[in-house]
Amino acid sequence: MRPTLLASVLLSSLLAACASGPDISPSKHVSQSGALKVHPGLLGMPVPDELQDKRGIVAARDDNAGTPGVDQEGLRTQRSVYFDYDSSSVKAEFNPALQAHARYLAANPKSRVRIEGNADERGPAGYNNVLGLKRADHVRQSIVEFGASEKQVVVKSLGERKPKLNGHDEESWAENRRADIIYEREE
Repeated sequence: MRPTLLASVLLSSLLAACASGPDISPSKHVSQSGALKVHPGLLGMPVPDELQDKRGIVAARDDNAGTPGVDQEGLRTQRSVYFDYDSSSVKAEFNPALQAHARYLAANPKSRVRIEGNADERGPAGYNNVLGLKRADHVRQSIVEFGASEKQVVVKSLGERKPKLNGHDEESWAENRRADIIYEREE
């Protein structure tokens, strides 16, 4: 058999195998409903008119503004911050959403949020409670640094008690290493 024919047969077999495989489920990090699972602005893509804020309010372009052309309400729908294993450092990829929450809180001084820190099931319960508290506190610090008042943001640790995804694998653990932003009072 000639090399090009062999390569063609292998390529055809691979394509057929990929096409007949099971569908891959979407990421569980996204908790929005509808056909669009990730806000295009979070991916650095242009935001269609139908996803723009109905009042026409969009983020201004400066160093602290987040992604240009993304409405702040859209970014505020991102309510979970995910962490690496055994870490409480907030990743830079979550800054635009945290800035949006901070701007909303700064513009609405009667609004209040609770940051709930979580950990995966690995590690002793006491350690996971402390880690959850550190995660919540670092998210709180970020929101305050971006402009929210300290009295608007409280923290709570849930440790491993409130998993988002039950399971004993890396996918489950990754979902459970998070801090959730819960609006207790919105104006």
